[in-house]
Amino acid sequence: MTSANEMKEHEGTYDSFIGLLKVTVPVLIVIVALVVLAIAS
Repeated sequence: MTSANEMKEHEGTYDSFIGLLKVTVPVLIVIVALVVLAIAS
């Protein structure tokens, strides 16, 4: 089994990953929208 310290470390890594996703996904959506608009015009 994992120790309490390992679980805290894993939770910290997971929280960092989710935080990064919350920033990255909207940025990618904006980039894709700009590319689609550029191709459409």
